[in-house]
Amino acid sequence: MTDIDSSKLVACYIKLRDKRAELKKAYEDNDSTLKSDMEIIEQQLLEICKATGSTSFRTDAGTVIRSTKTYYWTSDWEAMHDLVVRQQRPDLLERRISQSNMKDYIEHHPHNIPTGLNVESKYTVTVRRA
Repeated sequence: MTDIDSSKLVACYIKLRDKRAELKKAYEDNDSTLKSDMEIIEQQLLEICKATGSTSFRTDAGTVIRSTKTYYWTSDWEAMHDLVVRQQRPDLLERRISQSNMKDYIEHHPHNIPTGLNVESKYTVTVRRA
């Protein structure tokens, strides 16, 4: 098969995975601090907009624009699903296929696969520590 020692490959894989996790944690810690600092500044900039009654202002460093962002979510998915079906509004949901639900559907309805559905299967490996 191959001359490479599988034990060395597994050890190397685990070492690389650990290093990635270490780098990711360091990034997330630093990013979290930066986001927090930016949120403090954003609040101060919003206060300036409020105090001056403006929706935007320019500085030598850049322009600030105050806008409203609205977010929607539900605590009752059954009611949301009912609305989507009853009103025929699938556009109210984001375009993402539930991987586990589609797998289950195809297993139970192998002759009724939607047009345009792409399927890719590939072998993967899982490495666990000794």
